[in-house]
Amino acid sequence: MSRSPGRQGRLLAEPLLCEQSVPGRRGLDLPALDVDPVDVGKAWPAVCVRAQPPVLPEVSEVEVARHYTRLSTWNHSIDLAAYPLGSCTMKYNPRLNEWAARLDGFAGLHPYAPEALAQGALGLMHALGQGLLAVTGLDSVTLQPAAGAHGELTGIMMVRKALAERGSPRSLVVVPDSAHGTNPATAALNGFRVVTVASCPDGTADVEALRKVIDDSVAAVMITNPNTLGVFEPRIKEVADLVHGKGGFVYMDGANLNALMGKTLPAAMGVDVMHINLHKTMSTPHGGGGPGGGALCVAEALAPYLPRPLVVERNGRYALDYDRPLSIGRVRSFYGNFGVLVRAYAYLREMGAPGLTRAAELAVLNANYVRARLKERYELPYATPTLHEVVFSDKRQKDSKGVTNIDVAKRLIDHGFHPPTVSFPLIVHGALMIEPCETEPPASVEALCDAFLQIADEVERDPDKVKSAPHTTMIGRLDDVRAARQPVLTYRDLAATK
Repeated sequence: MSRSPGRQGRLLAEPLLCEQSVPGRRGLDLPALDVDPVDVGKAWPAVCVRAQPPVLPEVSEVEVARHYTRLSTWNHSIDLAAYPLGSCTMKYNPRLNEWAARLDGFAGLHPYAPEALAQGALGLMHALGQGLLAVTGLDSVTLQPAAGAHGELTGIMMVRKALAERGSPRSLVVVPDSAHGTNPATAALNGFRVVTVASCPDGTADVEALRKVIDDSVAAVMITNPNTLGVFEPRIKEVADLVHGKGGFVYMDGANLNALMGKTLPAAMGVDVMHINLHKTMSTPHGGGGPGGGALCVAEALAPYLPRPLVVERNGRYALDYDRPLSIGRVRSFYGNFGVLVRAYAYLREMGAPGLTRAAELAVLNANYVRARLKERYELPYATPTLHEVVFSDKRQKDSKGVTNIDVAKRLIDHGFHPPTVSFPLIVHGALMIEPCETEPPASVEALCDAFLQIADEVERDPDKVKSAPHTTMIGRLDDVRAARQPVLTYRDLAATK
């Protein structure tokens, strides 16, 4: 097999750009200076001036282009195969929505353009907000938060201020252990005491246990529905009534909204505030940490506390409303990650109500197909029917051959798929959380299941092969602990390790 970088880039050891540097080599030519030179030492305070120039690679344009192109061949991509990363909804994103986000009138618009020159953008944001309210049944919305966890933070900040304005500040936030891991952190960052309540044996929230800890000090219950096991919370309205009876609020984590769209309204469950991960549910590629959108929808009681400004419609024109005396204030620069908002709006317009319902149905169908095909070979710790994702464990493989969930995930790479979420939720030891998503066609889901089943066979036949995976990548298993304790952040750090 040829190992030419043009044909098999990922089989080659790719040096860093700094290691490819040759003194004097350049990738561009700058025009001659046509103004008088400035003595940097005199123009800037000494504290702002480097003693030595930065260590930057000196490389040609073609070297840079080939370097990053070769690196791109090392990465898994949703354009290559399924990305069954449960809890993150890593699905294929329509190219039409990408086209819309790149339209000059959107992509080239300055975020501080005057309202009169930004009517199209403001109109899109207003229409998107109305669409999200239709999906949730709630009353008001902000598009400012930059991600789901940021939306959570914003929502609990609003809860805290609303209770303070009532003259009834509270100290407690209750979180079922099947909620997303960011929920307790959000509450703690807002200064609340967090109490975690264990789930029932069927994976649903234990209402009787919640009843014992929810008292007059409760500010909110933060619940994920469907929860991190993919299980719908059938008693969520009962939980909401319990919390409301004590004067608190119900925060619902909306990261799994793709399982509910068109099927039920969070408002009907008694939810007061929830974020929507636009980048998960409504079409923005978000691998590698961004970009994101954590639009926050709230019930009428919390509307006065939304971050300012809000996009409003007045006599057929759109404006930014800053006159909100009870607002918690701005939570980020500008008005949200606008490119994400454009994609989400395009997604809603393209899908319509029937399309959203169908997407939810396909998300549930695909996940349950995976469940049905794998349940005889992988441990299913909860027998409760699931919706958009299914959580297995490595118990059978570990007990018989010492193979862990990490081993299975790494071996899946050799079969051409991105690994699922591993070791989460924490209530399942050795968890393998799989979410094929609604965008995967039957053949793709079938191939994913076949890969998992082949790995189960390999565990019995040749467990060492699974334990040493992956075998088809340039880099195998990294020392995660050492990387966290001794990060290599600069070229000098790299040189020091050699």
